[in-house]
Amino acid sequence: MLLTTVLSASGNGSDGGFTGPSISDFFPPEILFAGTPFALNRVMLIRLLVVALVVLVLWLGTRNMKLRPSRTQTLFEFVIGFVRNGIIYDNLGERIGKRYEPILMTFFFLILGMNLVGSVPGLQIAPTALIGLPLVMAIVAWVMFIYAGMREKGVRFWKDSLFLPGVPWFLYFLLTPLEFLSTFIVRPVTLTLRLTMNMLAGHMLVVLCFAATQFFFFTVLADGNLLGLLGIGSFAFGIAFTVLDLFVAILQAYVFTILSTIYIQLAVAEEH
Repeated sequence: MLLTTVLSASGNGSDGGFTGPSISDFFPPEILFAGTPFALNRVMLIRLLVVALVVLVLWLGTRNMKLRPSRTQTLFEFVIGFVRNGIIYDNLGERIGKRYEPILMTFFFLILGMNLVGSVPGLQIAPTALIGLPLVMAIVAWVMFIYAGMREKGVRFWKDSLFLPGVPWFLYFLLTPLEFLSTFIVRPVTLTLRLTMNMLAGHMLVVLCFAATQFFFFTVLADGNLLGLLGIGSFAFGIAFTVLDLFVAILQAYVFTILSTIYIQLAVAEEH
């Protein structure tokens, strides 16, 4: 819808010129329950749709597992195994990994679904490009690694997190505030911004390229100006950025999940 809106605007400006995408396009009007605390716009509806699809896919993929797997089951098992073994167990071990596996698995598949839906025609907006959802998941990750540290170490978690071993005592006046900022403030902030900005920037580039293509072909070239052929280049860049956006969508799901896992590992480690 964002892409459709921009394409329409690009050829219908008051001066007939090119109009690029803007941040306001990520805040569509309310559709359901307008004016109430439960108001839903397109972004919220897409989020609900993705949650339903993720639950449905995971249920269909696990409801009829066979000893001799089909190709679909093999692919599904590969993805599940990659997240469980390659991300969670490799960093946390099986004992601790099993405890936090449900949340970390949810992170990966929810972010993956939210990111990929931005390239689906008719939807064409990644809900993770708005800061609200990444912020909520970053707060969950923040609470999770603090809980993990407290569960494994008790109050010693705070000592290990804030007071580096082997440092002269007078340096703690400088290092302890920095460790607090780095561990308890910077981590959730960077988790939030990394996911949000990557999906926002990628989507804006794609929209810009295809909006430029529409402008060159249907405004410039339609007026007999051969400069409209530049739309071929902007269309090629649009395809390239779409492929890149798909790669970034998968990568960001991996990055968010593995960083959350590593933060737990650092919280429970005896020395870090």
